[in-house]
Amino acid sequence: MADPDDTSIEEPLQDDITFTEGDNEIQDVDPDTEVITTSYEITSYGADYDVHGLVRRMNLEDIVVPSFDPEYQGTGEVRAFQRAFVWRQTQMSRFIESLLLGLPVPGIFLVRDRANKLLVLDGQQRLRTLRMFYDGIANDKKFRLTNVQAPFNNLSYDDLEPEDRRRLDDSIIHATVLRQESETGAQNAVYSIYERLNTGGSPLQPQEIRIALFAGSFLAGISRLNQDQHWRNLYGPQSPRFRDHELILRILALYENQAEYYRPLKAFLNDFLEKRREDALTPDSGLGLLFVRAMELIDNGLSKQAFRPERAVNAAYVDSITIAVMRRLASGGDIDPLKFAAAFAELKSDDDFRMATLYATSSEDSVDTRIDKATAFFAGV
Repeated sequence: MADPDDTSIEEPLQDDITFTEGDNEIQDVDPDTEVITTSYEITSYGADYDVHGLVRRMNLEDIVVPSFDPEYQGTGEVRAFQRAFVWRQTQMSRFIESLLLGLPVPGIFLVRDRANKLLVLDGQQRLRTLRMFYDGIANDKKFRLTNVQAPFNNLSYDDLEPEDRRRLDDSIIHATVLRQESETGAQNAVYSIYERLNTGGSPLQPQEIRIALFAGSFLAGISRLNQDQHWRNLYGPQSPRFRDHELILRILALYENQAEYYRPLKAFLNDFLEKRREDALTPDSGLGLLFVRAMELIDNGLSKQAFRPERAVNAAYVDSITIAVMRRLASGGDIDPLKFAAAFAELKSDDDFRMATLYATSSEDSVDTRIDKATAFFAGV
């Protein structure tokens, strides 16, 4: 085993990063260093939509900009995530003006989901701008074009001259539509494409993409588990980028499928979620109840130090300790609080465990080492 004080050792956290969210820091795998190797069993085709038709399809929910709903139960439709609308009034107005002037605009990317609806992968700011302009309301105010050239300045959709309104209605936006040819692993390929398209100023995080692509009962269950007060005490404030959701997913996936784990971690989580997306997950039975009971035991017996070897939440600590405690609870029998605390103190000082929570934490060896170590230490409490 390498000496942690040896200066010749590889730099710690070589594939990890510390994220800062408000007052909360989370030490976790850096998603940008993980590359999904996948075969793209999907086809794509081009389609030209007139603007009026796009707005009509959005109103009918044939084209869906996913929206987050914690109570979503899963119907085969996409309903789980909507990124914040970030365009300013000037950006929205200039986009509409470009169409009125007959100028070319960027295309959009859509993917057909299991309900045969079209999920917006790229282009939601443009599509939502169009919908708001046709509805006449933006940010709870009358949507009037601003900082554009005459004769369009300060006009709403209803104020446009008939010929200008027809020109806008008939304007064409090109769409690239992705269609899944295989049920198995298809969403992983779409996830990879979404990642590649996701290069804006504030890129989506892995769990944000999953929530859009793998909507179903299991993700709704994770949202409910995320409200557990003991989990909140241990993790800290809710993550605006859904990192807490992802960590719960990671715990559940490794608890059930540690033996099948493989890198990259994000592909492993995608595959697990695709298989379980419509499975029930509740805090009062089965896997969900086991997670809740583990959180209560860890919170009451170890407090925040269980997840924070230093100031930041260490995701490798979180997955290994939680899984070990869930296994101990599943085995039955009473747990001695003093032995429980003593086992944790010994585990923290174990060199192999410590290395597996600091170095290459998403590697197969590190994952097995820290989970197996934690399981062994807590087995006798």
